[in-house]
Amino acid sequence: MADRSKSSSGRDVRLDMFRGLANWAIFVDHIPNNAVAWLTTRNYGFSDAADLFVFISGYTATFVYSRYMRASGFLVSTSLIYGRVWQIYVAHVLLLVAYLAAIGFVAQSYGHSHLLDEFNVRHLLDDPIETLKHGLLLEFKPLNLDVLPLYIVIMVAFPLALWAMIRRPNVTLAASFALYVTARSLGWNLPSYPSGNWYFNPFAWQFLFVIGAWAASGGADRLQPLLRSKAVIGIAGVYLLFSLLIAMAARFPELANVLPVSLLSAFPNDKTNLGPYRILHFLALAVVVVHCVPKEWAGLQSPILRPAIVCGKRSLEVFCVGVFLSFAGHLLFESVSMSLAFQSLVSSGGIAIMTGVAYYRTWTVSLRSNSSSSSAVASAS
Repeated sequence: MADRSKSSSGRDVRLDMFRGLANWAIFVDHIPNNAVAWLTTRNYGFSDAADLFVFISGYTATFVYSRYMRASGFLVSTSLIYGRVWQIYVAHVLLLVAYLAAIGFVAQSYGHSHLLDEFNVRHLLDDPIETLKHGLLLEFKPLNLDVLPLYIVIMVAFPLALWAMIRRPNVTLAASFALYVTARSLGWNLPSYPSGNWYFNPFAWQFLFVIGAWAASGGADRLQPLLRSKAVIGIAGVYLLFSLLIAMAARFPELANVLPVSLLSAFPNDKTNLGPYRILHFLALAVVVVHCVPKEWAGLQSPILRPAIVCGKRSLEVFCVGVFLSFAGHLLFESVSMSLAFQSLVSSGGIAIMTGVAYYRTWTVSLRSNSSSSSAVASAS
């Protein structure tokens, strides 16, 4: 029987669903003091939606572009990858300009000057030309605009990584791990403007991207017997419970007081350099989720999950809209109400808008596809 969770191209629908859910979670998490964020994984372990987003990006990029590299060679696939990089870069620049304009307008017109510092945009007023220049160079990043620059940098290096992954997947994974360890040991990172370093260290986060690429290159299939064993699933479950305990202790002093200080200090929130316990938490979560949500799960065909799947397929557009909406949500919280009912309304409304954008983009893409097919038929007749 055919795998109903896959599209006609063989794409695993679960990837789109979870990336769509990750986009929703990132939007909700980006709104400060949002009680709805308690529904996301960020509060219950070491990893969060960003880890999921990067891993799936590595998986899907390898799934898509490895076919071109095998069929058409390195140059053709590199050209296609860099075409995608250009799309992501243009999306980032447009988002950056719109983001800066919105924050500056609200801060100056409505007396919310604190937003300039809170969203790291005050330097734009002090030196706009220099700030915009560094913004185009991916060095200046306002609050919540860190993910796309990370993705751009990783994708720039992706053609070589993909070429190596097709030929020596295990060696490529080992090299990526070596870079991860070296970067963490020597403090490698890229500089930010006007000071500091990147919030998502690309030398560290590339490892999670490459793990996704390795899984898509057959690594996940080779590990299936091991991942399905009760022992591995049990170990993963125990680690998830342990990370839940540490995460709750970080949020509730009453629990932290009964745990050893040395235990809590051993697991700081090292998101910038992708702490190894974050990777282990994500992989443990992936083992349990894949076990509970197999490819043939009938629920993947449910209309309830369809919005998340569509958002996952139109991930770039949905992510950009979500980042902008998170600022709007923060402003609404400050200006209107911080009640749970209003937070729920804003959060659900934002997800609805993101979903609407995904459906609209899917519709416009289908229109272009149908138009191209019609033109081809007309030319042939």
